[in-house]
Amino acid sequence: MTRGQRWTSRSIGSRLQHGVFYLLIRSLGRRPAYVLLFFVVLWYTLRPMTRARSAPYLARRFPNAGRLQQLRHCFRLNWNFGLTLVDRAASGILGQFSITASRDDEHALKTLLNEGQGLILLTGHFGCWQTSSTGLEGIETPVHVLMHRAPDDIDRQHFEHAGTDAPFRLIDPCGYLGGSLEMLDALAKGHILGLMGDRTFGNDRNTVIVPFLGGSVRLPFSAYRLASVTGAPILVFFSSRIGPGRARHEIARIIRVPQGLGRSGENYIPYARQFALALEEMVKANPYQFFNFYDMWEN
Repeated sequence: MTRGQRWTSRSIGSRLQHGVFYLLIRSLGRRPAYVLLFFVVLWYTLRPMTRARSAPYLARRFPNAGRLQQLRHCFRLNWNFGLTLVDRAASGILGQFSITASRDDEHALKTLLNEGQGLILLTGHFGCWQTSSTGLEGIETPVHVLMHRAPDDIDRQHFEHAGTDAPFRLIDPCGYLGGSLEMLDALAKGHILGLMGDRTFGNDRNTVIVPFLGGSVRLPFSAYRLASVTGAPILVFFSSRIGPGRARHEIARIIRVPQGLGRSGENYIPYARQFALALEEMVKANPYQFFNFYDMWEN
């Protein structure tokens, strides 16, 4: 994609293709779905249109790779993305998914919640982010997540496969005032608010430019402005896939934003840079678990 083309949540697979995987998982389990996935990923990796989606990221993550190496990197990236999608479906269909975290990280989460200012969980499109909410099921504090579902999005969330209600309350960023009133209300009540820090929804007005992987990217600063208004701490975390149906939550940063910084995006650049640095560290350690399939870099 070029910089002028926006990210879309629409899946490149058809409803029938998704249905085949869901039926296979329900009938035979996760591992046969992995076998079918290998051939599907190989087919999509050979398609120029599909390779173009990941080319901007791979060119920056592996700048010295030759054409064959880039093809291998593309396959491994697509393969890992497919594995996370199979695991997400299996978590709902079979109820098989586990998330671990260190005791120190669990203690840090509880300590921040006990401050009573609410808590902003900030993550990115990395690893098993789509099933990371299953790790919050043991927390009594209500969770709200900013999430937009496009009308033509056929991907099912893990709770939709299970036929249950979402383990969190949805806030639509395309709703009234971008959901800002709902987010402020959630934090005022001391609740948890989940946001994505690495992708915009087509509006550059509420973004700032920060360094990332040798270039400049636009990141939203809404999380940092909310923190400044409410006094809520920001916990930056990522959910890495560590095996079939297994993930690990890892706290990468705790960001404190001073209150009263106002509306100007420039005031929030230092905090967006902290998030970008945390994400870059994760991407360097796990290059095939970053799933922003579009050109996010400024020209």
